[in-house]
Amino acid sequence: MNKNKELKDGGMPTPAGGDQSRELLDRVRSLQPDQNLREVRMFGVLALMVNDAMTVAAHKNGSLLVRVDPAEDAALLDKPGAARAEMGTGCSMGEGWIRVDGSVLGSDATLATWLEAAMRHHRKGK
Repeated sequence: MNKNKELKDGGMPTPAGGDQSRELLDRVRSLQPDQNLREVRMFGVLALMVNDAMTVAAHKNGSLLVRVDPAEDAALLDKPGAARAEMGTGCSMGEGWIRVDGSVLGSDATLATWLEAAMRHHRKGK
């Protein structure tokens, strides 16, 4: 049985009020059909876990929190829409945590680039 299908069909409903996280996570799943993804709500976002490690998380505003290799952090921060992730105003999450503005995630190619960065870090952590 396809685990991604189970997750998508059994996932959380899209809350009212303009929450864009569901649509973004559905796009992430469609771009990673071979991954065993598990959805977890944490810190006010919907996170996708691969083998119990968070790879990305979707914010209600359509931005994406991406866990990346700290060695790639500086180069990835130079990409359009990328910024250091914060846990509250002015509280940096540190190297390896990047928030990508939803305005630059319109194309599947751009989203896939960020997913590839997250998966590189995930594979390295094994």
